[in-house]
Amino acid sequence: MTKKRIPYVALGSQWDSEKEDLLKIINKVMSEGQYVGGRHVDLFEKNIAKLCDVKYAASFNSGTDALTIALSVLGIKRGDEVLTTPNSFIASTAVIVHLGAKPVFVDTLPDQNIDPNKIEGLISKKTKAIMPVHLTGRISEMQEINKIARKYNLFVIEDAAQAVGSKYKNKMSGSLGHVGCFSTHPLKNLNASGDGGFLTTNNKKIWEKAKLISNHGMSGRDKVEKFGFVSRMDNLQAAILNYRMKKLKKVINQRRKNAKFYMENLNRENVFFPDEKDYQFNSYHTFVIQVKDRDGLKKFLKSKGIDTAIHYPVTIQLQPAAEGLNYKAGDFPQTEKQARSILTLPINQFLSTDQLEYITKNVNVDLDKIREHSK
Repeated sequence: MTKKRIPYVALGSQWDSEKEDLLKIINKVMSEGQYVGGRHVDLFEKNIAKLCDVKYAASFNSGTDALTIALSVLGIKRGDEVLTTPNSFIASTAVIVHLGAKPVFVDTLPDQNIDPNKIEGLISKKTKAIMPVHLTGRISEMQEINKIARKYNLFVIEDAAQAVGSKYKNKMSGSLGHVGCFSTHPLKNLNASGDGGFLTTNNKKIWEKAKLISNHGMSGRDKVEKFGFVSRMDNLQAAILNYRMKKLKKVINQRRKNAKFYMENLNRENVFFPDEKDYQFNSYHTFVIQVKDRDGLKKFLKSKGIDTAIHYPVTIQLQPAAEGLNYKAGDFPQTEKQARSILTLPINQFLSTDQLEYITKNVNVDLDKIREHSK
């Protein structure tokens, strides 16, 4: 294979493959003249509830708002504590802070998800909820987490932003806690053409409150039940998502095939990645490896035309914004070690076998070559 840039994401390829259909959908929605709310939103919520095997779903303008509204309707308020991980996207922590609550970080397992064994020792009288993050499309150890939550009467909010379509012991992501929160950001497996998100639940009161608060708190044109947010999903985005939801199974299956190729061909002497357990079905939003000389390998792959990413190079407690949380370097040794060694390889559904072989070949190069190239 000749050297040619392999992009980390392939939104252009997605557009090329869907352009004809999407232009018809866009024309139809715009011609109908209903842009905020509407039948496409209603259909999307029904489709998502069915996909996640729950009774109710509510759509929003972002995954961040899904988390904010979920915590809000569960009564998380100033002074409360929410247990979560410091290796997520910043939104997971930010939503807790915005509500005046305190994020209490928990170290992670080798697979980058929350370590259930470290949860119980961090629970206090102020703890109100546990928010595991299903990073990379791998669901956290929910059986153990839910057992702890029941013991201490805590809410469980799944941050499933990266895990639509994933399964844990034959249960769908979004059906394993009191609430599941998802993102439909363009980089997700189920992606809109802009920001979007939704929550899932089996609790009708949670759903009703979430729908109310996302629409200014209005129960009718002239009646405001409570001061809310404006966080509605656009009708156009919902129509696009309804179309792409029909392809989601195929998208996930292709990403799983790509992940299998990596797992069968990467040199495990130099590369670590967690195997998929027999009770897991991972959707592989990302495929993350851990290597000793991450920065050197990233630079080397870039020289070969292979784009990569890092999710995430700085743990949240070490970000400038988190200074007031009073954490320091070394507080979460497993997570911080991972932050120095993780590298995300291309996994998108448009990769060819030749591209996968080329990527794998270059990841497997002798470490001395990488060191030489880094000089």
